[in-house]
Amino acid sequence: MAATASGAGTGSGPTPDQVGEMYDEFGDMLAMLLGGTAVHIGMYVPHGDRPPVTSLVGLADAGQDQQTEFLIDSIDLKPDAHLLDIGCGTGGPAIRLAERSGGRVTGITVSRGQLAHCEERLRASPAAERVEFARANAMQLDYADASFDAAWSIDCIPHLSDRPAGLREAHRVLRPGGRFLMTEFALRGVPEEAGVAAYTELWTCPPPRPFAQLLAEVEEAGFRVTKVQSMTSNAVLSGELMNALYQERREEIEERYGKEVTARTDALIRPFRDFCRDNVDYYLLLLRKEG
Repeated sequence: MAATASGAGTGSGPTPDQVGEMYDEFGDMLAMLLGGTAVHIGMYVPHGDRPPVTSLVGLADAGQDQQTEFLIDSIDLKPDAHLLDIGCGTGGPAIRLAERSGGRVTGITVSRGQLAHCEERLRASPAAERVEFARANAMQLDYADASFDAAWSIDCIPHLSDRPAGLREAHRVLRPGGRFLMTEFALRGVPEEAGVAAYTELWTCPPPRPFAQLLAEVEEAGFRVTKVQSMTSNAVLSGELMNALYQERREEIEERYGKEVTARTDALIRPFRDFCRDNVDYYLLLLRKEG
């Protein structure tokens, strides 16, 4: 594209013929870089909903925020209800859920670092009195039977070494009729060993299993499935975005984590991206405890 632009008239911009020649010669490249369904900027964030996104990091943040709002709509927590957030991360979704719904939220995580972020975020929230965080194991919860009206687990179940135990615990602490929203990855096809190894190491989790196995475990735990929604395209795009951001911020990552960790990640990030694209499905399940 630069070669065509260099022929433009000085100070007057390209002629119509030069513009046409550029698209004739490089149209296929633009489709490779911009997308092939049209030749214009895509709307990655709904207009007017938030500050403009002008970077890959901003796009990643926007995607996470939109997913959080979608999940809040999906769980539909009532103002007098109490939800357990199993694997609450750094606390953003739990706090946002309390702010929007008026309900109470208890978030748990196994990470001390995440817990510190949760508490820091909570201090700035108007819903602080309705949210609490604790360090806890999702496969062995410290809460009594039927303690919560609802629960959700956003990308936590994939980490569990004993997924059936985690599902049974979620079922146990829910009141009869309580809803449980969870997201989970599922294996598609026959992957390369390098992709599975990269996924399990980077994500610190067991290999994903077929979706049919997940459904069987959900039912064995006592849940009734009320909704299944594939969100695979988002997982694929997240893998692509993670790869692009890693390449863009590699020097920053090396400065933070050192050469050895960065060199190891260099070897993993590409097979991880390919595995997410070719062999991973991603589902939202809305479940109900009967009774």
